Amino acid sequence: MKKFLIVGLGNIGNAYANTRHNIGFKIVDEVANEYKVSFETEKLGDVASFRYKGRTFILLKPNTYMNLSGKAVKYWMDKEKIPIENILIVTDDLNIDFGTIRIKAKGSDGGHNGLKDIQEKLGTNKYPRFRFGVGSNYSKGRQVDYVLGEWSKEEISSLIERLPTSSKVITSFGTAGLANTMNTFNGK
Repeated sequence: MKKFLIVGLGNIGNAYANTRHNIGFKIVDEVANEYKVSFETEKLGDVASFRYKGRTFILLKPNTYMNLSGKAVKYWMDKEKIPIENILIVTDDLNIDFGTIRIKAKGSDGGHNGLKDIQEKLGTNKYPRFRFGVGSNYSKGRQVDYVLGEWSKEEISSLIERLPTSSKVITSFGTAGLANTMNTFNGK
């Protein structure tokens, strides 16, 4: 049976729960709700799993904080014997308009500390990632405040519409493959 590790990046704790930086957590929470599974706290993160169309999806929310996400990703890849092409890192992206989806097979960390740590721990930048655009509506030098800021009311109402699509990206990745998922969802 094919297994897939879906890693939503974010920071643990109530102070970060509704911040733009935690969109990875929010998306894997949406998937867990849709497939009626609960997260259990395990080593280096909260984990849930479900089966869909003959595949096993393991959802991971690292509890290492964003900047040390690579440790949790590496641990769970090794523990579950999941090849790098079957992992999908779900993260925020300042360089993409709010709500826009971009799936890629590889790429730079784009200045994202979570991706930077994953790249360092895995020894490669060739791993699938799902970037969710959070926009760049901040003034110069205020990037950190923006990503760690809470969603606006307008963004929250749009998120309600975007999260189900994001959930479909996850299952498509495991069933239709990376290339088909990119063709179907990129830019949506």
